[in-house]
Amino acid sequence: MADWSAIEALPSPKLTDLFDADPNRLAGFSLDVAGIHFDWSKTHLTKEAVAAFEALAKAQNLAGKRDAMFGGEHVNVTEDRPVEHTAERGEGNPESVARARHYHERMRALIDAIEAGALGEIRHVLHVGIGGSALGPHLLVDALGRDEERYEVAIVSNVDGVALDDVFDRFDPEFTLLVVASKTFTTTETMLNANSVISWMTEHGVEDPYGRVVALTASPDKAVEWGVDETRVLPFSEGVGGRYSLWSSIGFPAALGLGWAAFEELLEGAAEMDRHFRLAALHENAPALAAFADLYYTQVRHAETRAPFAYDERLRLLPSYLQQLEMESNGKGVTVDGRPVGRPTAAITWGGVGTDAQHAVFQLLHQGTHLVPVEFIAVIEQWDTLSEDHHRQLLLNAFAQGAALMTGRHADDPARSYTGDRPSSTLLLDTLDARTLGALIAFYEHRVFVNGVLLGINSFDQFGVELGKEMAKAADAGGQTFDPSTTDLIRRAGLD
Repeated sequence: MADWSAIEALPSPKLTDLFDADPNRLAGFSLDVAGIHFDWSKTHLTKEAVAAFEALAKAQNLAGKRDAMFGGEHVNVTEDRPVEHTAERGEGNPESVARARHYHERMRALIDAIEAGALGEIRHVLHVGIGGSALGPHLLVDALGRDEERYEVAIVSNVDGVALDDVFDRFDPEFTLLVVASKTFTTTETMLNANSVISWMTEHGVEDPYGRVVALTASPDKAVEWGVDETRVLPFSEGVGGRYSLWSSIGFPAALGLGWAAFEELLEGAAEMDRHFRLAALHENAPALAAFADLYYTQVRHAETRAPFAYDERLRLLPSYLQQLEMESNGKGVTVDGRPVGRPTAAITWGGVGTDAQHAVFQLLHQGTHLVPVEFIAVIEQWDTLSEDHHRQLLLNAFAQGAALMTGRHADDPARSYTGDRPSSTLLLDTLDARTLGALIAFYEHRVFVNGVLLGINSFDQFGVELGKEMAKAADAGGQTFDPSTTDLIRRAGLD
């Protein structure tokens, strides 16, 4: 078992003291990679802390496990699978890279056919999926598709019928393409939503609704069995996990809505971050340094949460995306060999959008009793068409919040006093385009991987989501005995 004693014994210096003691601190704890400036100088990381984490990484064979992941070995040990999302962007086992390239070519051919009118006139794209089959495409379309008028794209994940009703009110079924995204093509919520869309099309006179369906799946036979023509089934590898799947066929609505050139740029930006992660020394490695900071706060300072705030409206879905990526990956209680971890694993990820969040939750961050490491994500280049005052105020607020969290301010009135010494990191993008967004998302993926390796857990399974789903199916089937509270709730809702 890894020895955490050197890390747990790390001192707890004040942030302002760290800056006072080292005039070169900023240079030592900032990096520029793939159009993103990373600044960890306002965290409590020190050279000694980084060295301790590097020693832990060596003991946990981080380099070897990183090479094993990129090499296509079965690092997802509980499911006996490789982890192949990096192959989707050309970095990894050559056989996996070739297969991913073949699947991408198939996807591009279908997009070309749709654009040429092979499926009739398409104005709307209705994508149904859940979890990683929805969160990734939704983030891409929302962030990058605001100035595109190729197709109107809607992503529906919730089984609540209100979600589909909202889309039905806007879309014309005669000109709608249904995209069904499910790795197994058995996901209950997704298939119920898909069947409801087919019914909607049929009720409104669409003669061949199944002729307007594209399936994104690792189980193509099940998609064909459901009714999708094999020419409109876009497969992806079993080794691509749901929350890592936007680079695969699951990214189809983004590739269709944004255009293939944008999708290729997304992949190349991610590949650039892959190469950085593989080749840079850990003390100069963005995903590794971010993970070191994460683990410092969970293991040394006992922080239970971390909060990313996107100071750009186009990245408003990023905190939700990171919630799944981080908590589904590393929200585990046992090691890869089944033993209790014996220490905190993933922090609870929550966050929001600046400047809205400043008037909602920053009170707790500045003066509350919880230590919450904050991450600011901002973009230098202005995208909106309004006066530059808007973007100037947006960025100044982001930077000033980090400064205020660190320095605080003493006042004789305790209610107006700020203790300071509250950590934050900043990710400053030159611009928000497909390439930079690809690099940003890949950075977070590798950060999760480093966290998982150092904790000794498998970041690539998600058995914790299954039990509640199994019990819901049992309740729907009837004849299942539940506790008195659950039984009463089912009865009161008229579901028995």
